[in-house]
Amino acid sequence: MKIATWNVNSLKVRQQHVIDWLAQSHVDVLCLQELKLTNEKFPHAELAGKGYRSWCAGQKTYNGVAILVRDGIEVDDTEIVRNIPGFDDEQQRMIALTVGGARIISAYFPNGQAPGTDKFAYKLRWLDALTQWLKDEMHRHPKLALLGDYNIAPEDRDVHDPKAWEGQNLVSPEERAAFVKLVELGLTDAFRQFEQPEKTFTWWDYRMLAFRRNAGLRIDHILLSAALAEACTMCEVDRTPRKWDQPSDHAPVIAQLA
Repeated sequence: MKIATWNVNSLKVRQQHVIDWLAQSHVDVLCLQELKLTNEKFPHAELAGKGYRSWCAGQKTYNGVAILVRDGIEVDDTEIVRNIPGFDDEQQRMIALTVGGARIISAYFPNGQAPGTDKFAYKLRWLDALTQWLKDEMHRHPKLALLGDYNIAPEDRDVHDPKAWEGQNLVSPEERAAFVKLVELGLTDAFRQFEQPEKTFTWWDYRMLAFRRNAGLRIDHILLSAALAEACTMCEVDRTPRKWDQPSDHAPVIAQLA
C-alpha cells in the first residue's frame, strides 16, 4: 500500500493539482491538510469520479484535513475520529480511520507563530494531547501511521540554514522535544529509515525565490508504528507539484508499505 501526505494550502485552489497528482503517483491513500473549505464544499463526487473515496473534517478559511482512499481498498470508518478526543478545540486538525487494516491519521499540527505567544502555547498543548491520545490508539491499532504537516523540523539537517533559524518557530527546542516524545511512543520517521539526498525539504516559502534556492524545511512527515516501519520499503519527497503553476508551498511525502 502506498500512502502519502500533502498540505495543499487550499483544496479549492488546488483540486486539479490533487487529481493530476493522484493520476501520476498512483498512491492508495492520500492524507490532505489545510483544506480551507467546509465539509459541504468538499469535492467528494469529483474525487469519486477519479476512483477515490474521501473522508474530511473541513473548516472555512483555515485548517481542515482529509483522507482519500483508492477504490478497492477496505475501509473501516465505524471508528472514525475527528479531532483529538478529550481536547476541546474548534480547529479541525485531525481525522483518523482504518484503511487496509492500518490506522491512518491525517493531522495538521498548529503552526505556533512564535515562541512565547498564545498560539505557541496552544501548539504545545495540542501536541501533548495528541501524544496522550496516541498512547491508547497504538495499543488498539498496532499498525498505525501518523501523516501530516507537523510544522516541526526535527533536526538541523531538516533546515536549509540552521543558524538563521535557531530558536525560531518550527525548530525550537520545545517543538523538537515534542516530536521526540511522539517517536518515543514507538513511532519511526519513515523518511529517515532510508538514505536520503542532503537538503531534502517539504516546504519552501513563496517569498524570496525560496524554492528555486532550495531554502526550505522538512516539516511534513510520516511516522509509522513498529509493524508498519518494518513493512516500509521506501519514503521520498515528490517535488514535482511544487513546480506547477500556483503550487502549494508544500510537496507531498510518499511511503511504500509492503
